[in-house]
Amino acid sequence: MWEHDIIEFKNYLKLERSLSDNSVSAYINDINNFIVFLKSKNLGGLKYSDIDSSLIRDFLENFYQSGKSTYSQARVVSGIKSFFGYLLLEEKIDINPTELIESPKLSKKLPDTLNIEDIEKMLSSINIDNFEGLRNRAIIETLYSCGLRVSELINITYQNLFLDIGFIKVLGKSSKERLVPIGKSAIKYIKLYNERFRNNIKVKPGNEGYLFLNRRGSKISRTMIFIIIKNISDKILLKKKISPHTFRHSFATHMIEGGADLRAVQEMLGHESITTTEIYTHLNREYLREVVNKFHPRS
Repeated sequence: MWEHDIIEFKNYLKLERSLSDNSVSAYINDINNFIVFLKSKNLGGLKYSDIDSSLIRDFLENFYQSGKSTYSQARVVSGIKSFFGYLLLEEKIDINPTELIESPKLSKKLPDTLNIEDIEKMLSSINIDNFEGLRNRAIIETLYSCGLRVSELINITYQNLFLDIGFIKVLGKSSKERLVPIGKSAIKYIKLYNERFRNNIKVKPGNEGYLFLNRRGSKISRTMIFIIIKNISDKILLKKKISPHTFRHSFATHMIEGGADLRAVQEMLGHESITTTEIYTHLNREYLREVVNKFHPRS
C-alpha cells in the first residue's frame, strides 16, 4: 500500500507541484519516518482510512520532542499534510486527518543585512586591476543589483544577458525563469570584466556560455562565491556574519525601505508566495520603529 503510493506521490510532487529534488526528498523522508513510527506502535498494517488526527499528532509530538528546529517541525507537518492531501485528491481517503493540524509558528528572523556603507566599503576594497578582482567586483555588483540566489548567479549565461535594455534572464527554483532588472553599475563591471579578461582566457569545453569563470576556464562554483565574500569581508574587518544570500536580503530590504511595491519585489526575487516576501515589510516596520525611537523627541 505505502510503497506504491509513495512512488506516485513523489511523481506528483515533481510533475504537478514542480518541487525541487531536495524538497521532494525531504517530503518522502517525512512519510517514511511516519511509517517507522506506525511500525513502532505495531500499526504498520493500518489502512489509510483508519489513520486519524490523534495518531498524526502523536507522531508530530514525538518528532517535536526529538529536539528538531522549528523549521524542521514545520517542514514535517507540511510533508505529512501534503501526502494526505494527495491521497484525498486521488480518492484513496474520504476525510483528510491532517486538515485541522497547524504548523508551528516560524519566527520571521533574518540574518544580518548590509547597509549601503557596508556594501560601498566592500566594493571599493576590491582591486580591479586583475582578472579575479574585476570578476569579483562584477559578481558582488550583480548579486546586490539583482537580489540573486547564489545558484542563479553561477548559472548566468551570455544568452540570458540583455544588458542593452537593462535585464537578465534568471533560472530560479524548480527551473522557473524570470526577467530581473540589472543596474548600471553592475552592467558597467560585467562589460569591463568581459572586455579585459573574460574574452581572453582559455575556456574549458562545455563552459563557453557561462559568464563567471574561474582561472581554469570552468564555471565558478558555489563554494568559490562563499570564499570570495568571506575574504572581502575579512579584508574590511566586517563584524557581521554574511554569505551570498546576505546581498539578496540587503537588496530586498533596501527596496522595501525605499518604498518599492511588494509585488514588484516578489517578482524580482522569484518568490512563489507573497508571504515569503512579506518578511521584508516586517523588517521595514522594525527599522521604522528604531528610527522613531531614536529621533522622536517624545519616544
